[in-house]
Amino acid sequence: MAKVHPNATAAVQDEKTPEISVGRKEVGGAASLTVWRKSLLFGCSGFTVFDSKGNLTFRVDVYGSAVGVLVLMDRCGNPVLTLRRKKLSLGETWLIFKGEEDSVDPVFSVKRPVSLRHGRALAHVTPCHNSGGGRYEVEGSYARRSCRVYDERRRPVAEVRRKEAAGGVAFGGDVFRLVVESDFDSCLAMAVVIALDQMFG
Repeated sequence: MAKVHPNATAAVQDEKTPEISVGRKEVGGAASLTVWRKSLLFGCSGFTVFDSKGNLTFRVDVYGSAVGVLVLMDRCGNPVLTLRRKKLSLGETWLIFKGEEDSVDPVFSVKRPVSLRHGRALAHVTPCHNSGGGRYEVEGSYARRSCRVYDERRRPVAEVRRKEAAGGVAFGGDVFRLVVESDFDSCLAMAVVIALDQMFG
Protein backbone atom coordinates (compact mmCIF):
# COMPACT_ATOMS: atom_id res chain seq x y z
CA MET A 1 0.00 0.00 0.00
CA ALA A 2 1.25 3.50 -0.80
CA LYS A 3 2.50 5.59 2.09
CA VAL A 4 0.03 8.32 3.06
CA HIS A 5 1.93 10.06 5.85
CA PRO A 6 5.71 9.90 5.23
CA ASN A 7 6.82 12.47 7.79
CA ALA A 8 4.00 12.28 10.33
CA THR A 9 6.19 11.38 13.32
CA ALA A 10 8.71 14.14 12.68
CA ALA A 11 5.95 16.69 12.25
CA VAL A 12 4.26 15.78 15.54
CA GLN A 13 7.55 16.25 17.38
CA ASP A 14 8.09 19.71 15.90
CA GLU A 15 7.36 22.20 18.68
CA LYS A 16 7.08 25.27 16.49
CA THR A 17 3.50 26.41 15.93
CA PRO A 18 2.68 28.30 12.73
CA GLU A 19 0.68 31.50 12.94
CA ILE A 20 -2.55 30.90 11.05
CA SER A 21 -5.43 33.29 10.51
CA VAL A 22 -8.61 33.16 8.45
CA GLY A 23 -8.21 35.14 5.25
CA ARG A 24 -4.40 35.07 5.26
CA LYS A 25 -2.85 35.39 1.81
CA GLU A 26 -0.09 32.90 1.12
CA VAL A 27 2.87 33.70 -1.09
CA GLY A 28 3.68 31.54 -4.10
CA GLY A 29 1.71 29.04 -6.15
CA ALA A 30 -1.15 26.76 -5.20
CA ALA A 31 -0.68 24.52 -2.17
CA SER A 32 -1.40 20.81 -2.59
CA LEU A 33 -2.51 19.06 0.59
CA THR A 34 -3.20 15.37 1.12
CA VAL A 35 -6.31 14.80 3.24
CA TRP A 36 -6.72 11.50 5.04
CA ARG A 37 -10.11 10.78 6.62
CA LYS A 38 -8.50 9.20 9.63
CA SER A 39 -7.16 10.39 12.96
CA LEU A 40 -3.64 9.47 14.05
CA LEU A 41 -5.02 8.86 17.56
CA PHE A 42 -6.22 5.36 18.41
CA GLY A 43 -9.97 5.04 18.79
CA CYS A 44 -10.74 8.39 17.09
CA SER A 45 -12.16 9.33 13.74
CA GLY A 46 -11.37 12.61 12.03
CA PHE A 47 -8.88 14.01 9.53
CA THR A 48 -5.12 14.13 9.13
CA VAL A 49 -3.70 16.58 6.57
CA PHE A 50 -0.19 16.64 5.09
CA ASP A 51 1.56 19.16 2.87
CA SER A 52 3.33 18.31 -0.39
CA LYS A 53 6.50 17.34 1.51
CA GLY A 54 4.66 14.88 3.74
CA ASN A 55 4.69 17.09 6.84
CA LEU A 56 1.67 17.08 9.15
CA THR A 57 -0.27 20.33 8.65
CA PHE A 58 -3.75 19.97 10.18
CA ARG A 59 -5.66 17.41 12.20
CA VAL A 60 -9.18 16.81 13.46
CA ASP A 61 -9.78 14.24 16.20
CA VAL A 62 -13.36 13.16 16.88
CA TYR A 63 -13.95 11.17 20.05
CA GLY A 64 -16.90 8.78 20.02
CA SER A 65 -19.94 9.87 18.04
CA ALA A 66 -19.81 13.58 18.91
CA VAL A 67 -20.11 15.48 15.63
CA GLY A 68 -21.93 18.67 16.69
CA VAL A 69 -18.60 20.44 17.29
CA LEU A 70 -15.41 19.79 15.32
CA VAL A 71 -12.05 21.47 15.95
CA LEU A 72 -9.45 21.99 13.22
CA MET A 73 -6.00 21.94 14.85
CA ASP A 74 -2.52 22.72 13.61
CA ARG A 75 0.25 20.10 13.67
CA CYS A 76 0.94 20.77 17.36
CA GLY A 77 -2.67 20.30 18.43
CA ASN A 78 -3.51 24.00 18.85
CA PRO A 79 -7.07 24.91 17.81
CA VAL A 80 -7.20 26.98 14.63
CA LEU A 81 -10.90 26.91 13.73
CA THR A 82 -13.96 25.41 15.39
CA LEU A 83 -17.01 24.24 13.43
CA ARG A 84 -20.42 24.00 15.08
CA ARG A 85 -23.62 22.73 13.54
CA LYS A 86 -26.27 25.43 13.65
CA LYS A 87 -29.47 24.25 15.27
CA LEU A 88 -32.92 24.83 13.82
CA SER A 89 -31.75 26.21 10.48
CA LEU A 90 -33.46 25.77 7.12
CA GLY A 91 -30.88 23.67 5.30
CA GLU A 92 -27.91 22.19 7.10
CA THR A 93 -25.56 24.95 8.28
CA TRP A 94 -22.15 24.86 9.94
CA LEU A 95 -20.68 27.93 11.63
CA ILE A 96 -16.92 28.51 11.62
CA PHE A 97 -15.26 30.19 14.61
CA LYS A 98 -11.65 31.23 15.11
CA GLY A 99 -9.73 29.33 17.75
CA GLU A 100 -11.23 27.57 20.75
CA GLU A 101 -14.60 25.85 21.13
CA ASP A 102 -15.86 28.65 23.41
CA SER A 103 -15.51 31.33 20.72
CA VAL A 104 -18.68 33.38 20.45
CA ASP A 105 -18.69 35.17 17.08
CA PRO A 106 -18.57 33.06 13.91
CA VAL A 107 -16.45 34.28 11.00
CA PHE A 108 -18.05 32.18 8.24
CA SER A 109 -21.05 29.93 7.69
CA VAL A 110 -21.26 26.97 5.32
CA LYS A 111 -24.83 26.26 4.28
CA ARG A 112 -26.24 23.42 2.22
CA PRO A 113 -29.05 24.59 -0.09
CA VAL A 114 -32.47 23.25 0.76
CA SER A 115 -32.88 22.09 -2.85
CA LEU A 116 -30.29 21.46 -5.60
CA ARG A 117 -32.91 21.84 -8.35
CA HIS A 118 -32.39 25.58 -8.73
CA GLY A 119 -28.60 25.62 -9.01
CA ARG A 120 -25.38 23.65 -9.06
CA ALA A 121 -24.14 24.74 -5.65
CA LEU A 122 -23.39 22.07 -3.03
CA ALA A 123 -22.90 24.76 -0.41
CA HIS A 124 -22.63 28.51 0.08
CA VAL A 125 -19.78 29.95 2.20
CA THR A 126 -20.72 33.33 3.63
CA PRO A 127 -18.89 35.73 5.99
CA CYS A 128 -20.67 36.43 9.27
CA HIS A 129 -21.24 39.88 10.74
CA ASN A 130 -18.23 42.13 10.05
CA SER A 131 -15.64 39.36 9.81
CA GLY A 132 -14.56 40.43 6.31
CA GLY A 133 -13.82 38.06 3.47
CA GLY A 134 -15.84 37.29 0.40
CA ARG A 135 -18.63 34.91 -0.48
CA TYR A 136 -17.87 31.53 -2.01
CA GLU A 137 -19.79 28.75 -3.69
CA VAL A 138 -18.97 25.04 -3.80
CA GLU A 139 -19.90 23.04 -6.91
CA GLY A 140 -19.35 19.47 -8.01
CA SER A 141 -19.58 16.21 -6.07
CA TYR A 142 -17.90 15.77 -2.69
CA ALA A 143 -18.94 12.11 -2.61
CA ARG A 144 -16.88 11.56 -5.77
CA ARG A 145 -14.08 13.78 -4.43
CA SER A 146 -14.49 16.17 -7.34
CA CYS A 147 -15.61 19.66 -6.36
CA ARG A 148 -14.42 23.25 -6.49
CA VAL A 149 -14.78 26.39 -4.40
CA TYR A 150 -15.44 29.53 -6.47
CA ASP A 151 -15.14 33.14 -5.37
CA GLU A 152 -17.54 35.94 -6.27
CA ARG A 153 -15.80 36.44 -9.63
CA ARG A 154 -16.24 32.74 -10.47
CA ARG A 155 -12.54 32.01 -10.05
CA PRO A 156 -11.70 28.59 -8.57
CA VAL A 157 -9.85 29.12 -5.29
CA ALA A 158 -9.79 25.56 -3.95
CA GLU A 159 -10.45 22.09 -5.34
CA VAL A 160 -10.99 18.60 -3.98
CA ARG A 161 -9.53 15.91 -6.27
CA ARG A 162 -8.99 12.19 -6.12
CA LYS A 163 -5.42 11.22 -5.26
CA GLU A 164 -3.35 8.67 -7.11
CA ALA A 165 -0.26 6.97 -5.76
CA ALA A 166 2.92 6.51 -7.78
CA GLY A 167 2.29 4.10 -10.65
CA GLY A 168 -1.29 5.26 -11.15
CA VAL A 169 -2.82 3.21 -8.30
CA ALA A 170 -5.85 5.12 -7.02
CA PHE A 171 -6.45 5.61 -3.31
CA GLY A 172 -9.95 5.09 -1.97
CA GLY A 173 -12.27 7.95 -1.10
CA ASP A 174 -10.67 8.33 2.34
CA VAL A 175 -7.49 9.82 0.83
CA PHE A 176 -7.76 12.77 -1.52
CA ARG A 177 -6.08 16.01 -2.54
CA LEU A 178 -7.05 19.54 -1.52
CA VAL A 179 -5.50 22.10 -3.86
CA VAL A 180 -5.64 25.66 -2.50
CA GLU A 181 -4.79 28.70 -4.60
CA SER A 182 -2.32 31.23 -3.21
CA ASP A 183 -4.96 33.90 -2.58
CA PHE A 184 -7.24 31.64 -0.51
CA ASP A 185 -6.71 30.60 3.09
CA SER A 186 -5.87 26.91 3.50
CA CYS A 187 -7.45 26.87 6.97
CA LEU A 188 -10.77 28.05 5.60
CA ALA A 189 -10.47 25.59 2.69
CA MET A 190 -10.01 22.71 5.12
CA ALA A 191 -12.92 23.93 7.26
CA VAL A 192 -15.14 23.87 4.16
CA VAL A 193 -14.01 20.29 3.46
CA ILE A 194 -14.93 19.28 7.03
CA ALA A 195 -18.39 20.84 6.65
CA LEU A 196 -18.89 19.12 3.27
CA ASP A 197 -17.92 15.82 4.83
CA GLN A 198 -20.57 16.24 7.48
CA MET A 199 -23.17 17.16 4.86
CA PHE A 200 -22.32 14.64 2.14
CA GLY A 201 -19.72 12.21 3.54
